[in-house]
Amino acid sequence: MPHLGINEITFLAQGLKWTLFLTAIGFVGGIVFGLVIALGRVAENRALRMAAAGWIAVFQGTPLLMQLFVVFFGLPLLGVNVSAWLAVAIALTAHASAFLGEIWRGAIQAIPKGQSEASHALGLHYRSRMFDIILPQALKISLPATVGFLVQLLKGTSLAAIVGFIELTRAGQIVSNQTYQPLFVFGLVGVLYFLMCWPLSHWGRRMEARLAQDPR
Repeated sequence: MPHLGINEITFLAQGLKWTLFLTAIGFVGGIVFGLVIALGRVAENRALRMAAAGWIAVFQGTPLLMQLFVVFFGLPLLGVNVSAWLAVAIALTAHASAFLGEIWRGAIQAIPKGQSEASHALGLHYRSRMFDIILPQALKISLPATVGFLVQLLKGTSLAAIVGFIELTRAGQIVSNQTYQPLFVFGLVGVLYFLMCWPLSHWGRRMEARLAQDPR
């Protein structure tokens, strides 16, 4: 049976740590900016709607790999030097904000218009209507899709290796080159990804089934 020493295992664990860290940064950043994008998509102001739609079109219509390249190699051309991990964090956040923004836009528009009209008739201002009435319901509707995107984002962090950042996939490649055991090492890396992604996918499916049974 192939054997990995403590140094190799520690190196893989460091890569795993950075994979989780990048996923957390991209997802949290995507939540913050995605909410802005979603609100822009349903705003009454046409310019805001167009700007938000353009953002979504760009980041949904181009590969994440290209977005990583643009941030990592493009910003230095503008005089802004960024480290590999910061470039990846920026690209993942922008990528996540576009997808989450569109998911939440659909959820917001799925709420019956009568609720918004009723709250408006009661004299509630926009902030109260949106944050106290519409968004809590939209969040529940969007949870399965949001969790599903989190799984995709976690797997997408493997592209960080392209710009030289050492996350789990890149760490596996380095250990594989050192030990000459690619099948075993990448099998182990695959198992680690599975152990991270499968519970999330299962959780998302359970929420989707529960929502289908009780849509309220």
